[in-house]
Amino acid sequence: MKDGKIKKVVREGYAKIAKQSSSCCAPVNSCCGSTDLAQDISKSIGYTEEELKVVPEGANLGLGCGNPVALASLREGETVLDLGSGAGFDCFLAASKVGKKGRVIGVDMTPEMLEKARENASKGNYGNVEFRLGEIENLPVADNSVDIVISNCVINLAPDKRRVFTQAFRVLKPGGRLMISDMVLLRELPDFIKNSIEAYIGCLSGAIMRDEYIGTIKAAGFQGVSIIDETSFPIECMANDPTAKALIENLKIPLEKVKEVASSVISIKVNGVKPS
Repeated sequence: MKDGKIKKVVREGYAKIAKQSSSCCAPVNSCCGSTDLAQDISKSIGYTEEELKVVPEGANLGLGCGNPVALASLREGETVLDLGSGAGFDCFLAASKVGKKGRVIGVDMTPEMLEKARENASKGNYGNVEFRLGEIENLPVADNSVDIVISNCVINLAPDKRRVFTQAFRVLKPGGRLMISDMVLLRELPDFIKNSIEAYIGCLSGAIMRDEYIGTIKAAGFQGVSIIDETSFPIECMANDPTAKALIENLKIPLEKVKEVASSVISIKVNGVKPS
């Protein structure tokens, strides 16, 4: 698929999610068969009960694959940028950490997600959070203006990941930090997955090899790049996730092939620093 087509299908897919319900993108065992899917997913990937309670209802769509805010060591007064902010979940958690003197900027390319995020910000009375329409490959953010860039299971959706990390490097202040949760590959995916529209929306097709992902961050100029944690992608999750289910049914993928795909994908949490 060409880059323009990828962005179009991803935008349309996430617009649908914003209007309806969540889709599991998380490598966790409990992302199936629950009355409150998003809550279960989030607990399993590192969010606490308290964090889930403090955000406005509807902010958590269960689309993440980690908790970048928990690992980001945010300080009062800092400016945080969230790449692919969705309905605002991580932005609202970050807002409480940086306080009234701090600031949080969420960037998302899907107008329906932005509308949902802004409604949530208004509901929760978050005066230190703003949401901007834009692509993460072309951030609508000034040079050297933010202290930390976070992102949760979004960069894998971008066709040009090198440009995403170059942009993140540009907007960070010297000494600024990067904290990302994302999906990467241990083995190349079969072509029928790579070329699937559903797999793009479900965070699979756009994923690249783990070493290539880390190399891309380093090539952008970041130092001290390291993987803090990695988690496997259980077959139970893939077989019960609505997006993955549609993918399996539409392409008539046998269970053995599904297992092969699931064992090829992991979630990682990565950090890095812009040299000061």
